[in-house]
Formats: sequence, structure tokens, C-alpha cells
Amino acid sequence: MKNKKYITLGFAAATIAISIIFSAELFAKTTDNTGEDTKKEASRLQALAKFTKVISIVEQYNVDDVTIEELMDKALQGMMSNLDAHSNFLTQKDYKKLKVQTDGEFGGLGITVGIRDGALTVIAPIEGTPADLAGLKAGDIILKINEKSTLNMTIDEAVSIMRGKVGDPIEITIVRKGEAKPLPIKIVRGIITIESVYTKTIGKDILYVRVTSFDKKVVEDVMKSINKKKATTKGIILDLRNNPGGLLDQAVGLVDLFVNEGDIVSQKGRKESDNQVYKAKKSNTITNVPLVVLVNGGSASASEIVSGALQDHRRGVIIGENTFGKGSVQVVLPITQKEAIKLTIARYYLPSGRTIQAVGVKPDIEVQPGEVQTKENGFSIKEADLKKHLEEELVKVNGNDKDKDKKSKKDKAKKDIITKEQLYKDIQLKESVDVIKALIIVKG
Repeated sequence: MKNKKYITLGFAAATIAISIIFSAELFAKTTDNTGEDTKKEASRLQALAKFTKVISIVEQYNVDDVTIEELMDKALQGMMSNLDAHSNFLTQKDYKKLKVQTDGEFGGLGITVGIRDGALTVIAPIEGTPADLAGLKAGDIILKINEKSTLNMTIDEAVSIMRGKVGDPIEITIVRKGEAKPLPIKIVRGIITIESVYTKTIGKDILYVRVTSFDKKVVEDVMKSINKKKATTKGIILDLRNNPGGLLDQAVGLVDLFVNEGDIVSQKGRKESDNQVYKAKKSNTITNVPLVVLVNGGSASASEIVSGALQDHRRGVIIGENTFGKGSVQVVLPITQKEAIKLTIARYYLPSGRTIQAVGVKPDIEVQPGEVQTKENGFSIKEADLKKHLEEELVKVNGNDKDKDKKSKKDKAKKDIITKEQLYKDIQLKESVDVIKALIIVKG
């Protein structure tokens, strides 16, 4: 009898749905024979009736006992995940985790991930985090997380698994270009704290500015760094490699430091209220020295807005590799007090009108990562170099504490500069220095 009762209820649901359809059609005929809106409404009701019927049938006949609430959650998750790679339904648990990520500290690996060609891909490891120290690289495809396959896994599901208690280990299996087989990488979760901006000098007149992510203080910190070295700076290298993005207003503000006027970026959505254009103001510009911007496959979102806008304005030379290609806008919209949806509402467009989405920013000068290949000349040592070397060897023998203190201070000072040795280990940076030197000479 129990089964018969369910079958009866099922037919009843179907009957109600059919009644709704006929009512809608009758309403369409009697009120507006030519109205397009009425046809759309009838089609809408038909689709809702179909959805109701499927939910009812699955609830009754599915081999496992699934509640209507669980079915609705699954339906919402399926619908949102099929819109695009960045939209999804946030259950109570997911929404709570999102708030923790936004408002407080959490244990994690320190990587930003995205979906590229259907695969869960590392956009960029954040500098100095457990993932970075373990050797994860931009472009690595995550095959498994703790033996769990990532096939058909959403970004939020992956992030949820990778985040956890500080000190707990996790194993990520990756596929890397150039490697014959998948690589297992063990990482210990840590508190993710990020130094978003730091600066160094190259030679006497080049300022190197590294931005690792776009948090709320990026514009302020970059401005302070530039103003501090303004008297001696003749050129700036802005390094956005492996920067996964962040706050839009900070990306706009950073471009505004270098560009006098014109559009920086625009966002266009389905609704007119979602459309917006961000413009540069001359009063915000703090320098007009030559500029080079470093990017790679780990540069995404806000990084692409900065590099693309500077490229369109011909304000800087872009060097490195093609960027990731994330040019969409997501908002979190609560649907109850405990649940929400994350929905893509617009796409970004650069000043020239081109899109970033799935295309990225192509550098003006393409340079693959690696070291500068040099050959040492055994007979190139000078007398002064030899004398200095021998003096250092004498210090080792004599154990002169004063000289040790001097060396310690010298090492500390080196943290603020990029040495020739460091430069030759990074061919992209070396190329940037060569270009900025040429631009300085041309500018005079």
C-alpha cells in the first residue's frame, strides 16, 4: 500500500503540473493573443512544471531515500555549476566557509585555482606559502587531492577539501608539462598570511615593485614605495607574475598611479545596472618614468586588468608569458540567512574594448622562464677581485668579529637589492632590466 500511495501522489503531482500548463495556455489565449510576454510566461510555467515532475518522480522511485530538501540542493548545485566555472550554489556549510575566508584566518595551502579546459588548474601559488615552498607552479593540473579525483569537481569543492586545520598534512597529485608521469606533492597546511607588496632596487636608478595579490592596501603601499625612491628612480619594473588577482578597486587604483586619463576597465553585464566604466584621473598620477610589467600564466583577474590597461594606453611594455584569462565578475547573493549563490554577472573589458575572458593578455615581448645561460672565462679574474677574495679568506682564518658584523650588515642590505647573480637566475627579469634601461636612454 505504501508504494501505491507514492505512485498516486506522483500522478497527482503530474496532473497538477498539466493543469498549470493548460491554465497558462488558456490565459494566454483569452488575455493577449499577440503578446510576446504571455508566450514567454507560458513557456516558463511549462519548464517549471517539468522540473516539479522530475523532482517528484526522483523522490519516489530513486533507489536511495533522498529528501526533497536534498534533491533541491543537488538541483541548484547542478544548475549553478553548469552556468560557468565560477558560479555555484553555496550550502549552509559552504557559505560559512566563505565568510571565514573573508573575515578571519584559516588553514590552507596558499594557492589560487581555476578551471582551464575542464581541468582543475593552479592559477598561482602565493609567494611564501606552504604550496609555494612545496614547489607547486602556475599551470600545474591537480589530478587528485588526498586520493580523491578532481574530475568533475567544482572549484569550491576543491578549495573546501584543501582548506583545513593548520599543521595537518595533505597530498596533491599534479600533472606538469614536461614531466613523464604525475607528481605527488606533500604539503602541510599553514596560516596564510600574505605580504602583498615589496620593493627592491636594481642598480642605482631602477625600482622593482612586486605585487603578489590585490588586497585592500596595494595602492597605498605601492604609492609609498614609489614616493620613497622618487628622487633616484628613472624606471620601474612592476612584477605581477603568479598574482591571482583580488580587489577590483585596487587594480584600478594601481593603473591610475601611472595613467593620466582615459578608461582603465569597464564591466558589462546583462542588466544595465551592472555596467560600469572606471576612468583614470590626472590628479592620482604620481610618476611618468618608463615602466615594464612582468606577467605569466599565473597572472589572473586584477593582474590582467592592470597589465592589459597599461598595454592599451601604451604606458608600459608587457614582458613574459600569456596571462591566465579570467575576465568575469562574480557576486555572492544570499537566498536565505544561511545559504547563497555565487553568480557571474558581468565580464571585464579593457580600454580598447577587448575581453580578457579565456584569452588573457598577450605580452609585447614573450620570454619563457629560466636562467640566463652564461659561460665563465677562467682568465677574466682581475687583480682587485683576487685581492678581495684573499682578504675574505684571511678573515675566515683570523675570525675578525668586526668584519663579521660588517658582513652581516652587508647581507641585510642585500635584501633590498637585486644582485647580478639573482638577475641571471631569472631570464624574464633580466630581459625586463635590459628593456627598461633602453627606455631610460630613449627618454633621456
